[in-house]
Amino acid sequence: MIEGIRDPRDVRALTPEQIPAFAQEIREFLVEKVSATGGHLGPNLGVVEVTIALHRVFRSPDDMIVWDTGHQAYVHKILTGRASDFDTLRQRGGLSGYPSRVESAHDLVENSHASTALSYADGLAKAWERRGLLGTQHVVAVIGDGALTGGMAWEALNNIAASSRPLVIVVNDNARSYSPTIGGLAHHLATLRTTRGYEKFMNWGKRLLHRTPVVGEPVYGALHGMKKGVKDMVAPQGMFEDLGLKYIGPVDGHDEQEMEFALTRAKDFDGPVIVHAITHKGRGYGPAEDDKADHFHGVGVIDPDTGRPIKAGGPSWTGAFADELVTIGHERPDVVAITAAMLGPTGLDRFAEAFPQRTYDVGIAEQHAVTSAAGMAYGGLHPVVALYATFLNRAFDQVLMDCALHRAGVTFVLDRAGVTGDDGASHNGMWDMAMLQVVPGLRMAAPRDEATLRAALREAVAVDDAPTVVRFPKGALGPVIPTLRTLPGLDVLAESGPPDVLIVSIGAFAELCIDVAERLRAQGIGVLVVDPRWVKPLPESLAALASGARLVVVVEDGIRTSGVGAAVSQLLRDHGVDVPVRNVGVPERFLDHGKRSEVLAECGLTAQDISRTIVETVAHRADPRQSDASSVVVEMEP
Repeated sequence: MIEGIRDPRDVRALTPEQIPAFAQEIREFLVEKVSATGGHLGPNLGVVEVTIALHRVFRSPDDMIVWDTGHQAYVHKILTGRASDFDTLRQRGGLSGYPSRVESAHDLVENSHASTALSYADGLAKAWERRGLLGTQHVVAVIGDGALTGGMAWEALNNIAASSRPLVIVVNDNARSYSPTIGGLAHHLATLRTTRGYEKFMNWGKRLLHRTPVVGEPVYGALHGMKKGVKDMVAPQGMFEDLGLKYIGPVDGHDEQEMEFALTRAKDFDGPVIVHAITHKGRGYGPAEDDKADHFHGVGVIDPDTGRPIKAGGPSWTGAFADELVTIGHERPDVVAITAAMLGPTGLDRFAEAFPQRTYDVGIAEQHAVTSAAGMAYGGLHPVVALYATFLNRAFDQVLMDCALHRAGVTFVLDRAGVTGDDGASHNGMWDMAMLQVVPGLRMAAPRDEATLRAALREAVAVDDAPTVVRFPKGALGPVIPTLRTLPGLDVLAESGPPDVLIVSIGAFAELCIDVAERLRAQGIGVLVVDPRWVKPLPESLAALASGARLVVVVEDGIRTSGVGAAVSQLLRDHGVDVPVRNVGVPERFLDHGKRSEVLAECGLTAQDISRTIVETVAHRADPRQSDASSVVVEMEP
């Protein structure tokens, strides 16, 4: 049946009797395709029936469906005619792993940061109201129970509940994000999830009384009029209805007909309504259902029969951090760990196993995580907040005003820093080094290998009067890059002859920079490669070292606008060093998904591209120190 689905109209043309087989076919299709490419398998297996029901009840794209995070949007892509593209999922030039406006008119929001869907939907409903379209075109937000814990979601709910604008909120409740959902909202949803007695009671009463002559209908009518009291008695759900939101549920999210019925009721309701769907992550695929860690939330290439990875992964940056933090935890009882619903992906699961009472999961709430950490620091602890680099963007104000202003000893460990690749534009952690340059007092390290990562983490947690940051990329560790000699604040990684060119290597680009140095040496160009390790503040010795070079090149795995290269240029200007500076980094644009190596190549971040540009620059500049410009910053285009 999948081959016949060109758009949602074909989904609506299916008979109810065809739906169970169609759902099974989708699950088999997902396992086959995602096992070959990697991606978010578990979330999509859990929303098959929910998504089918959405597209049978609503008329996308006229009715607008907003997917929160987009982790569960693969089924939506199948139902909107993109099944034939799944062989290219997350591949360069292929199907995005998230909703994508360039792919389809059915995709509205391609941001993959959680808790945004309700705000988008609220804005769309307001726009429809102003344009006189509300009621003829519907707005639907699909949000998970994990994303519903985020602060933005609560802010949006506050506004939505105060209005009378029709808006359908589908809560896909599988009791987890990566890890099980935590907090007061989770407890409330759990109560609703386990007390379906109200609906059963009403259905029983309806059946019984409709069979009773004369008095049946009047009695049922009276009983239905008492439904609020009965509902509170049998299945208390006060929070949503006390806010002013109509609540429908809980609904079996794997019963497509039940979902259709609930969504139809919601569609016809003249106001904001929540449909609470109970689903199971990884539904229908044994290895995912049995995976207690995250039910195959995100997988690499796997054997579809066993669910096991095709290739065994080697030591990772995340694993090295995780092990070192546990070691530090045994030495320092004041060290605690904070995660924003990503215990396993950030490596904090190992710390939690060793120190469960010293590990705090705050849910999808980065802002709260940061300011709560500031409070812990004030109380005499040293918190380690582990996040994906891209998610720190949300908490910039808290880093600036709650941590830095108050000189809070908080360590931020940023996983997935720089170009991450196949998860696309929103997941690249390329803004951190530029964004954090403006935070007074903050100290930031970019280790180049396992040894410098472990050392940087120890140095960071030793700071108790300022926030510190340790950032590293996604994936496997590279080789250990030895230090040839040390200078104040700098490790020398390579040198050949009098240095015509000073290369400042940032983080995991050390191996790349050494390769560049070898290529330049072969061209007769003297090179010195140094690694500052701590990129904020930069060591003052860098200025003196640069004064002896003809050209300074900064190579960084981050956006070059206002990044470390810009900071190096500023340092040289402050010290009166008139040497041109070339910033080699990620251009100021959103990057399409693809393998990390492919994205870096597109950005000109290869040894061949960098060395060629340097050779051309040196050839055209007999003596850059005589340039009219002082510490010129030249952006390198790919």
